[in-house]
Amino acid sequence: MYHVLTTLTHRLLAGLDLIGLWLGLLSLRLVLGWEYFEAGREKFLGENWFADIQERFPFPFDTIPADLSWQLATGFELVGGIALVLGLATRFFSLSLIVLTVVAILSVHWPESWQTLAELGQGYVITDDGHGNFKLPAIFLAMLLPLLLLGPGCLSLDHWLRRRTTGDVA
Repeated sequence: MYHVLTTLTHRLLAGLDLIGLWLGLLSLRLVLGWEYFEAGREKFLGENWFADIQERFPFPFDTIPADLSWQLATGFELVGGIALVLGLATRFFSLSLIVLTVVAILSVHWPESWQTLAELGQGYVITDDGHGNFKLPAIFLAMLLPLLLLGPGCLSLDHWLRRRTTGDVA
């Protein structure tokens, strides 16, 4: 009986692993792709406010002209969002969006001042009540990490291109 339960559990978990490679990573790509595309669209249609906060950008991003930073952020959010949805150059855009998100956290979402971890924790919220609001971008970082490390999954152009060019099924 123990052997039967172990075998069934193993098969169930192997099936879930396989489904995860198809649907789990796809769901991350779709949600993140939409969110980053939407953020890029807002920048594309909006006014450049990067000049107002450029001194808060970490080095070397504080040395890039605000107009260029705005264009780069807008472009990476728009193109990166579309690329994530398609599963194209997923690891490149995941890393690029991780860098962009870390810069955004440090320059926009991080609390201006905090003395204790409890005070810092007040910034782990979605809305800003004067303590920062780094919860959502931190969630995005956690969602981008599996795409960087595992790739886009089986339902992606990256996977299709890899199979077509190398014959690799992984």
